[in-house]
Formats: sequence, C-alpha cells, structure tokens
Amino acid sequence: MQPTYMPWAGFLNLMAGVDLFIYLDDAQYERATWQNRNRVLVAGQPAWLTVPVLRDFLGAPIHQVRIDDRLPWRRKHAMLLQQAYARHEFAIDMRDAVEMLDDMAVTRLATLNIAILDRLRDRLGIMTRTLRSSELGIGGVRTDRLIAILAHVGATEYVTPPGSLEYLRNDDFVGRAPQRLLVHDFHPTPYPQCGAASFVSHLSILDVVAHLGWQGARRYIRPSVPCLRELQEQQP
Repeated sequence: MQPTYMPWAGFLNLMAGVDLFIYLDDAQYERATWQNRNRVLVAGQPAWLTVPVLRDFLGAPIHQVRIDDRLPWRRKHAMLLQQAYARHEFAIDMRDAVEMLDDMAVTRLATLNIAILDRLRDRLGIMTRTLRSSELGIGGVRTDRLIAILAHVGATEYVTPPGSLEYLRNDDFVGRAPQRLLVHDFHPTPYPQCGAASFVSHLSILDVVAHLGWQGARRYIRPSVPCLRELQEQQP
C-alpha cells in the first residue's frame, strides 16, 4: 500500500491483519490523492487536510517528493485539528498522533506519512513488520513487480484492497502468482460523532481516536467480523 496521509481506519485494519506490510513508497506521486491529503470532521462536515508539495516533484516517486514548507500548512493543520476536536473526550489522544507535524526536519512526504503511521501503529498495538519498497531494489511495473516483491519476501498469501482487483484480474495475478489472493473488505462501523447529523464514514483515523480514544480505536480497527476473504473467480 502507498503510504497515505493520516489514513482511514481500514488502512490500519489491513496493516494489523497481515504478517508483513510493505509501503509502496516508490509509486508515482499523483496530485489530489490520499498520498498527501485526508478528511476530518469540522462542525459536523468532512473537511480536507492537504500537505502541499513542491511542483518540481509532480510525477516523481513518492519517496522523493518534498514538502513545500514555504506555506504555513503545519500550523494550519494543527490549528484546524485543535479547533475541530477541542471539546472531544479524547482530544489529547488525537493530538498525540500528530505531534510530528511540528518536526521541520521531516521534509519528504513519504517520511512524514510513515512517521505518523509509526506513531499510530505504536498506540494501536500493531506489531506488524514493515518494509519500504524503495529499499528492496526490485524493478518492473504493476503485477510483474508485485509478483517479484512477493517472491523476494517469501510470501505465501497476498492481501489486496478491493480497488486493485480490476488490474490484478487484467494481469492474471491468480494464474501467474503462486500466492493465495485474499481481498480486504473492511466496513466501518458507525460511532457517535459530535456535531454530525448522521455518521460520516471513511474519515482519517484521527476522527476515530478523538471520539473513542486509543483503547476504543484499538477495538474499532479489529472488528469481530473477519475482513479478509479469498477471491472466488469463476472458472471458464
């Protein structure tokens, strides 16, 4: 999975449910994606938090993309989160998750995203081992590269989000790869959200933490209903 900015609960659920999680940090950077933005709840409505990046890096691998600190985005994100969740029961827990926003030494987007994820993993009790694809030295594109990475780490199963199924089918992953293919299927459970007329799903995990605290968020990303299913393809 690409390292995303303050990801949603499903991202953490997938990470908690595997033995090895690989950050695809050398995938191509794309504007206006989860790579550099996510949503939180402000006055009952979803609002975007976006990390600006230097335009020279558009189209470059994510791990090379530099943050544009000529803009006061760090202070704006911190202030918006403080104002949006100040009266929530677990506001302190939420602020704990994003303390590294103040670290001006973190200048690359992937480094920032992974640093936030490391804090989240620690607080949520996720012990899954992680690697960065940029450090593996494995070439290729799309499914060819995926199969090579799986072979490199000795994987026997591969978990995919539903959004990647189309290209895996088009590239005949099941027919080509020896690994068993599992589909990740996490459905967010509604929880009381302060100020919201109805439940707003797929927000950043920060919203879960602010409403439920670290202990509640630990339980939330580990529902009793299994979130993995084996792909059942129809045989010709």
